[in-house]
Amino acid sequence: MHPLRFPRAAAAITVAAVVLAWLGFRAWQGPAVETVRAETTRLRQTVVVSGRVLTPAKVDIGATITGRVQSVKVDEGDRVTPDQVLVELERSELAAAYAQAVAAEQAAATRILQWRDVGAPQAREALRQAEANLRNIERDTARQEQLFKQNFIGEARVDEARRALAIAASQLETARAAAAASTAAGPDRRLLDDQRAQSRAAREAAAAKLAQTTIRAPASAVVLDRTVEPGDIVQPGKRLLQLALDGDTRLTALVDEKNLAVLAAGQHAVVSADAFPNAHFAAELTWLAPGVDAQRGAVEAKFAVPAPPQFLRADMTVSIDIGVADRPGALVVPVGTVRDAQTPEPWVLVVRDGRAVRQPVRLGARTAAQAEILAGLAPGDPVVADPGIAPDERVRAR
Repeated sequence: MHPLRFPRAAAAITVAAVVLAWLGFRAWQGPAVETVRAETTRLRQTVVVSGRVLTPAKVDIGATITGRVQSVKVDEGDRVTPDQVLVELERSELAAAYAQAVAAEQAAATRILQWRDVGAPQAREALRQAEANLRNIERDTARQEQLFKQNFIGEARVDEARRALAIAASQLETARAAAAASTAAGPDRRLLDDQRAQSRAAREAAAAKLAQTTIRAPASAVVLDRTVEPGDIVQPGKRLLQLALDGDTRLTALVDEKNLAVLAAGQHAVVSADAFPNAHFAAELTWLAPGVDAQRGAVEAKFAVPAPPQFLRADMTVSIDIGVADRPGALVVPVGTVRDAQTPEPWVLVVRDGRAVRQPVRLGARTAAQAEILAGLAPGDPVVADPGIAPDERVRAR
C-alpha cells in the first residue's frame, strides 16, 4: 500500500464510525416530532348558526256586524297607530236606533222626576186627607149613635154613619198603601229604577252597535293586505284587512344539540343578514326550547334584538355568531393535539425525558382551532402535534 493512502483510509473509517454512532444515537432517541407549546392567550368560543327574522304577530281585521262599507281609510303598506280608523260602515239606521234608545232613557229619568215632584207628594197628601176624613167620620158616627140611644134619630141614620165610617177606614188603608209604595224604597220607585236601568242597557247596546260601524286599529301596525272596497257588503268573520303588529324584533334558529352544554340564556351574539353581510348588529339569546327535534337533532333558540337595523324584514335569513365563552388568560393548545376530546377522559402527549408521555387533561372552552386546558398542563409544556405517535414512544422534539 502506498504510504499516503493509509492515513486517508483511516480518516474515512473514523468519519464513517462517527456517522454510524451519530445515526445510532438518533435512532435510540426516536423520531423527531412536531411539538407545540401550551400557551396563555385570550380565547373566545362562539357557536355560529343560521337563523331567520321572526314574523311579527299578524291579525285579521273584520266587521262584527253586517253592513255596507262606506269608506276605507288605509291601503297596503300604510303604517297605522292604535285606534286609528281603518274602515267605516254605513251607520244611519244604527244611529237612529241609538237616538231612540237615548230618548227612552231620558223618558225613564223624567218619570222618576215626576214621581219625586208629583206622585210621592200626592200620595202623602192623600194619606193625610184620608186620616183627617176618618177622624171626622169617627166623630160623626159617635154623635149619631148617641142620638140614636136618646131616640132622636132612627136606626137607619146610624147604619148610614157606620157605612161611611167603614168606607173612610178602607180609604185610609188604600192611601197608606199608596203612600208606602211611593216611598224611596217602595215598589213604585223600584219599578221606575228598573225601567231606567233597562233603558240605559238598551242605550248602551245601541251605542255598542253604532261603534261597530267604525273599525279601528288594535295597535301600532303595518297594513299587509286589503280585501275590501267602498260599497262592499261585509259580514262577521270576513277578513277585510291583515295587519302586522309592531313588536320586539326577534330571531329564531335551530342549534345543533351538541352545543347545548355551552349555550345559556343571556349570551350575546353578533348577527349579520345574508342580504347585508357587512352590516352587523347585536342580539341576545333569550330562550332555548325545552325539547330536542329528534329528526334534526337540533334545539330551537330565540334571540332578542334591542336595536334592529332598518333593513330587517320578516323571514330574512341571518347568520348568528353566539359568544358562549370569553377567557382573557386561557391556557390553550391546538384542537388537533387533544386526543379523545369528545370523551370524558381527554388526553395529550407531552415530551418528557425523550418519551411521549400520555397526560390526562381537563378541557374548557373550545374553538375550531384551539382548546382551553383547565388542568393537566402548564404554560410552555411541549405537546406532540404528530397524530402518529403512540404513548411511551421515544421521541425528540423538532
